[in-house]
Amino acid sequence: MRTAFLILVSLHGLIHLLGFVKGVGLSAVSALSLPISKPVGLLWLISTLLFLLYAFLQFGHHKYAWLIGFMALLLSQILIILVWKDAKWGTLPNVLILLVSIVSFGSYHFQKKVEAETAHLLNQSNTVEERIVTEQDISALPDPVKKWLGASGMIGKPYIRLGKLSQEAEMKMKPDQKNWLNAKALQYSTIDKPAFIWSTRVSMNPLLFFLGRDKFEEGQGDMLIKLNALFPVVNEQGEKIDEGALQRYLGEMVWFPSLALSPYITWEPIDTASAKASMEYKGTQGSGTFYFNSEGDFVKFSAQRFMGNEQGAKRHEWVLLVDAYKTFEGIRVPAEMTATWKLEAGDWTWLKLKLVDVKYNENTSR
Repeated sequence: MRTAFLILVSLHGLIHLLGFVKGVGLSAVSALSLPISKPVGLLWLISTLLFLLYAFLQFGHHKYAWLIGFMALLLSQILIILVWKDAKWGTLPNVLILLVSIVSFGSYHFQKKVEAETAHLLNQSNTVEERIVTEQDISALPDPVKKWLGASGMIGKPYIRLGKLSQEAEMKMKPDQKNWLNAKALQYSTIDKPAFIWSTRVSMNPLLFFLGRDKFEEGQGDMLIKLNALFPVVNEQGEKIDEGALQRYLGEMVWFPSLALSPYITWEPIDTASAKASMEYKGTQGSGTFYFNSEGDFVKFSAQRFMGNEQGAKRHEWVLLVDAYKTFEGIRVPAEMTATWKLEAGDWTWLKLKLVDVKYNENTSR
């Protein structure tokens, strides 16, 4: 679909050369019966160049391709109106280019919002002191948590202040959905001041996609999802969202093991293979249980989370399970996980997540 669109744009642009050829007198063009002056002929050439540039920028996913698209179709449509009798059908590809450019502008605007929010979040993480995690630091933690920190390689490493996660995922938006939707995501998480921002693009088909942003900052959650970057389908805030975002942050501790030492988290031992973590930050509270195997690896996280934000929303068990591990910057973390809601009608595994890359303590959004 994308290739066909770029070919259409290029051919549409090249057809504008006919107006240039006739306008400057290079050759008679039988398809254009109305007169075209030389200055207007040069405008037809400029229109061709703009469309070709637009196709090139679209091919390269350039963030300002939409701007060139608007310029090209505006000039083109003015020229078409001047010779409407001969060129009126050129309006059709211009309409298509207009629609694509509007969607591209929506994506640009959405991304700018996320970039601004990310910069603000990262600016809050201003700790410069580099501390090393020691055996003494973890001595008060429950035994399975201490064993996990040792197995993860966290002992002897600097405290994690912030992390950047590149992810690939498959999602199901509804329990009865059959096909998985492909997604790519980027997340930044800060530790000293608990927060995260997660942005994703979910492809539904060649014409439809979602852009999503999930955020937890200052103890508050904020979820935004737009269809084709234009139409809000989710825009939720409130106490239930706050609690759920905090529980998500808590469960993602397994990617940032030194978070286990946060002053905002208290631990309660359960048995030799599990421990409950409770967190309170800026008036928002939540908890969850971590499970570990005999080698000390984290294998499961379980929490009672609100499913939905409506008045009658209920808590259901939300479970993270580990499928594979990988080491990033010397820290062994879950690299493949699933997220499942335990519902009365049955389990709904809605997310399969894979970590592509992890960067620690790099205070940059690039």
